[in-house]
Amino acid sequence: MRKVIYAINMSLDGCCDHTKSVGYEEIHEYFTDLMRDVDLLVYGRKTYELMVPFWPDVAKKQSMGKVANEFARIFDSIGKLVFSRTLDRVEDKNTRIVRTNPQDEILKLKQEQGKNILLSGVSLSSQLIELGLVDEYCFVFQPIVTGEGRRMLEGISLQEKLELKLVESKIFQSGCVALRYLKQ
Repeated sequence: MRKVIYAINMSLDGCCDHTKSVGYEEIHEYFTDLMRDVDLLVYGRKTYELMVPFWPDVAKKQSMGKVANEFARIFDSIGKLVFSRTLDRVEDKNTRIVRTNPQDEILKLKQEQGKNILLSGVSLSSQLIELGLVDEYCFVFQPIVTGEGRRMLEGISLQEKLELKLVESKIFQSGCVALRYLKQ
């Protein structure tokens, strides 16, 4: 069975805002390595629109540094699924819009053959965490306190506490810390 892996950058106070990140090269290397083991990226509309067309354009033009260009190349090569009721169409050739119930679609995808599924963002991810559909968590904590921004699980009430087992940790030179957990 394919695993659903949730990966996100966040500040020490739990805010998920990519504009306040540090350690870009290290973080891009980390997420590039993570993407090598997946064949599907899953987003809600807002996160999708942050990622596309930006990263496919970087992949095509190779317009950033070596590490970011490699991230863009890998990102562009992976299939994408975006859950949206408002997005009319997508320009990215590797993207499919899904308008059905996320729970049903993710359960179906987990049963299919293939590599793991990588999930990111806040709203859709929080819904899937609440439904118990996330198998692994990769948190990259930034060494900053922002005091503002969206937070994971905002407006969500878990039916039971989520117990996780730490299976990997990595400290970056920038002060960022990556923690990888498996659902118990």
